Amino acid sequence: MENQRFIVLSILLSLLITTASAQSSPLRQNFYQNICPNVESLVRSAVRTKFSQTFVTAPAIIRLLFHDCFVRGCDASVLLSSPSNNAEKDHPDDISLAGDGFDTVIKAKAAVDSNPRCRNKVSCADILALATRDVVALAGGPSYSVELGRRDGRISTKASVQRKLPHPTFNLDQLNSMFASHGLSQTDMIALSASEKFASISGAHTLGFSHCSRFADRIYRFNSRNRIDPTLNLQYAMQLRQMCPVNVDPRIAINMDPTTPRQFDNAYYQNLKNGKGLFTSDQILFTDSRSKGTVNLFASNNAAFQQAFVTAITKLGRVGVLTGNQGEIRRDCSRVN
Repeated sequence: MENQRFIVLSILLSLLITTASAQSSPLRQNFYQNICPNVESLVRSAVRTKFSQTFVTAPAIIRLLFHDCFVRGCDASVLLSSPSNNAEKDHPDDISLAGDGFDTVIKAKAAVDSNPRCRNKVSCADILALATRDVVALAGGPSYSVELGRRDGRISTKASVQRKLPHPTFNLDQLNSMFASHGLSQTDMIALSASEKFASISGAHTLGFSHCSRFADRIYRFNSRNRIDPTLNLQYAMQLRQMCPVNVDPRIAINMDPTTPRQFDNAYYQNLKNGKGLFTSDQILFTDSRSKGTVNLFASNNAAFQQAFVTAITKLGRVGVLTGNQGEIRRDCSRVN
């Protein structure tokens, strides 16, 4: 109980720090008030239409934001294409980014630019940030205010992705180190782990899907003594083996959340307590004593999880942003002007 009280106080302190840092952030919630006042409703309408066509829109957009912000900052450089296949999205860690995510941003950009007052006034980076908020809400998660004013980057290279994204086998120190390099705390990392997608994995932890190859070692060849990872729930491991037999079609993917795969909620943390974290980097959040308390809190208190998530996603949206005269406002999100 005392440990949980300490964690709650830490989260409240993080909220105060986030509020204070917002005052010095170059981004602001009403950035387009006099430029394109209905930008949020235009983006939301386009996102809602796409979401109604395919649920994949939600995990695809969330993953797109993380892969963008973690590489060169939140500058929409992940959206750029290269004739020589040398852009960020051509890197092996990005090549499985779902096309529905790109398509959603393109459609939302077209909706915004259909308004003469807004045409070529709203960045692709801001549209991606707004679309992320909207898919989280559509999937049952919290709606939150989005800081705006980002400019789009002009550079996107395959090499810039190397070693910039977390991997499924990361331990807690590796996770904390990578997130800390972007100004994100351990609590932020744990809150975002329910939604962000680790490198080369499709979807979002609480929403998406994973190919069998990404966790096969945990259920068939963990080490010389244990074929199955002992931290993995044995019944769950057997279910995974049924869904992912040896030599399974590499295109086969399964739900990452075995309980509420289409709901943005705290079931991810409840699954961790039950040994049902699909990846090593998931289960370590519960097995490591340094993070276990936060997992327990989020598992028992969905409101605490959602509050921490909003704080963390807001901080993520400030990473490496271009503002003012930096970058550009792209007319086409897939190429520089």
